[in-house]
Amino acid sequence: MSPLFPPEPIIFDVPDADIRYYPNFFDSVTADKTFGELLPEIPWQQDNITVFGKTHPQPRLTALFGDGKPYSYSGITMQPHPWNSLLQSIKIKVSEISDTNFTSVLLNWYRDGKDSNGWHADNEKELGINPVIASLSFGAVRSFQLKHNTDKSQRLNLTLEHGSLLLMQGATQHFWKHQIPKTAKPIGARINLTFRVIR
Repeated sequence: MSPLFPPEPIIFDVPDADIRYYPNFFDSVTADKTFGELLPEIPWQQDNITVFGKTHPQPRLTALFGDGKPYSYSGITMQPHPWNSLLQSIKIKVSEISDTNFTSVLLNWYRDGKDSNGWHADNEKELGINPVIASLSFGAVRSFQLKHNTDKSQRLNLTLEHGSLLLMQGATQHFWKHQIPKTAKPIGARINLTFRVIR
């Protein structure tokens, strides 16, 4: 499993953030193989989430792997599975490019365009100040939107491609929110791996 090193990132010139995108972090053959292994091997779960007082099934499936510490967000507390060999090998590559020793990975399975992830920031206390979030994409291409918390003129709309890596670091999570919106387009499944350090 070898990304094309040294990959050249696209760096976005926006305030209060450090956002870098690597379109071909994994070549298409490796990305295809990884997607095919992740889909059946991961113990996917669908938790209920409460938004504005209403509880409903989360519009995607998730799984957490890591060094033993749970992760909580939006009223959900996830217990980690131990690292498997595939996720360990991916973590090594992602840690190398980001210079970060990640302790967990949250996986998201977007089954089709109806699955989504609403506006939020990865700013939970257990992630600490200025967390590094490394987000890998496998499968269908999805739109990834970001908006600044106070400056409404600052927005980004990225296209996350198969085998790509998005790095969000510095103050990004304190000043920006992001989402994967629903789409009416007939698209296939996407698996997203978000590596993080739980302190």
